[in-house]
Amino acid sequence: MAGGEMADGGVAGGFDYDLFVIGAGSGGVRAARIASGYGAKVAIAEEYRIGGTCVIRGCVPKKLLVYASRFAEAFEDSVGFGWRSDAVSFDWPTLIAAKDKEIARLSAIYERNLDNASVEVLRTRAVVEGPNAVRLVAEDRVVTARIILVATGGAPSVDHTVPGIELAVTSNEVFDLERLPERVVIVGGGYIAVEFAGIFNGLGVETTVLYRGSEILRGFDDETRGFLHEEMVKKGITILCGDKPERIERVGEGLVVTTARGETLETDLVMTATGRHPNTAGLGLEAAGVALDLRGAVLVDARSQTNVPSIYAVGDVTDRINLTPVAIREGHAFADTVFGGREVVVDHELVPTAVFSQPEIGTVGLTEAEAKARFEALDIYRARFRPMIHTLSGREERMFMKILVDAASDRVVGVHILGPDAGEMAQILGIAVRMGATKADFDATMAVHPTAAEELVTMRTPSERWKRDASAPRS
Repeated sequence: MAGGEMADGGVAGGFDYDLFVIGAGSGGVRAARIASGYGAKVAIAEEYRIGGTCVIRGCVPKKLLVYASRFAEAFEDSVGFGWRSDAVSFDWPTLIAAKDKEIARLSAIYERNLDNASVEVLRTRAVVEGPNAVRLVAEDRVVTARIILVATGGAPSVDHTVPGIELAVTSNEVFDLERLPERVVIVGGGYIAVEFAGIFNGLGVETTVLYRGSEILRGFDDETRGFLHEEMVKKGITILCGDKPERIERVGEGLVVTTARGETLETDLVMTATGRHPNTAGLGLEAAGVALDLRGAVLVDARSQTNVPSIYAVGDVTDRINLTPVAIREGHAFADTVFGGREVVVDHELVPTAVFSQPEIGTVGLTEAEAKARFEALDIYRARFRPMIHTLSGREERMFMKILVDAASDRVVGVHILGPDAGEMAQILGIAVRMGATKADFDATMAVHPTAAEELVTMRTPSERWKRDASAPRS
């Protein structure tokens, strides 16, 4: 239904609402605001705080903690530039109080934006009771809507088969620790695990990462994650791959983690960061006939529509690409399509992303393994160098850059960066790679000097020319 058809504020078909959104995170809020702008009568239900995972217990508070943890090295590095850094101290409660103040401010902005868009906000858990019906649990009443949008995000995955796992915290609780531990064991090797390893280590905590896989950051470019492993170890982080917790016990005032390989790790805090799963438990979706996959993700088509025509889903609950900007784009596209009268489909290819590890990663496009599976020949450009700041700081930290080029077309199909401001570079590179930039385009672009980013346009000779073995089977 186009927005113009509802300009008088009426609700089609006698429903209470044109759109009912479950979950007031980034994707749900964007969808609600845009749909309301098209003239739809919209309500949104949230059982926790407005803003969702990203704002309340994810991207935003995490990045604030990353910033805080970087100052220790900055103070050390400043000595090489003539500064004195003695008598420096850190106070965890001050950081957490400042973080809480900022999160409250952002949540209030989200709520104000909903109010300004004339979206009705309902502070309750909402459960789907049918194709057009939603139960408001706190009020024990049912409302109806022509369209229901599920935007409940994800939740931390916890292995409850591990004895003592209840003694651990997840990425939900870690932002509200009353005190900073002296020792921490982080279980997992994904982006949340490596980011919090950098945070804790930077704040002076003895940090161990325990990961069952062969290398951290599964799914990222192999060479890049290997370099990150090296740099994290240089910073004093212990990384144990190929192992996992067998049990967790409280001993005195601390904890002891016994691993499957027989390691005994004494610690003050265990944080589980073993991934997230779609937050669909208890939402009533199965009873309403909505198809889910084995992980509980809502199955949707390119328009974010489920197999039940009146029910849609966006964001992490669909387990497509679990990033806040993707959820926002999906929510906006849904509202444009369903209420704006114009077909908008989100392109999930070539999505740039960053990992705020230390050093951080910025990436766009294919990994080397993915590119080798897709193309017949690649030109691979690599650079590994010391960032300029460390020529005086004396820190033995290296930066890594890799450009993957389809040899047949000269098109850049992947860029991977490890080092300072890698995330910022990935955003700009995302535009160029999405537009189909070639290596010749990179070469023709004037360098900005002196910067680390200039390496991206000054790598002239391939470090490796790879060509598929004609006898090797295609993957």
